[in-house]
Amino acid sequence: MGMSVGMGGRGGRGHRRRGRHHALMSEINVTPMVDVMLVLLIIFMVAAPMLTVGVPIDLPDTQAKAMNADTQPITVSIDATGKIFLQETEIPIEELVAKLQAISKTGYEERIFIRGDKSTDYGTAMKVMARISAAGYKNIGLVSLQEQDQ
Repeated sequence: MGMSVGMGGRGGRGHRRRGRHHALMSEINVTPMVDVMLVLLIIFMVAAPMLTVGVPIDLPDTQAKAMNADTQPITVSIDATGKIFLQETEIPIEELVAKLQAISKTGYEERIFIRGDKSTDYGTAMKVMARISAAGYKNIGLVSLQEQDQ
């Protein structure tokens, strides 16, 4: 007398598997999302200081307070050798006013900051300011660092 051990029939294992339905998991796994967000945060924290605009200039120190800035002003920089930069692009002084008129959004009310290196010739800085002022721009400011108490 023998007994058959097979998969067929009602009592076999195959029938029980067909009868079970696994429910879909509808929960969101938050851990991978948090990991991705933390990595992005670290990337932006490291990259943000590298995005500062400008020509490397050694600014003079003053006792003036920092200004409140609503919009980004146009920056004219003068380095130690007397080269003039509009934002980050070097330009000759003759083209300064034409380029300013091309990029200014609010016309002659545009704020223009002049950044001059400590060792820049005073005459060069005055030529730049005189050209900008003669063109009709009135919101001209000089950029400096706040003086440190010693």
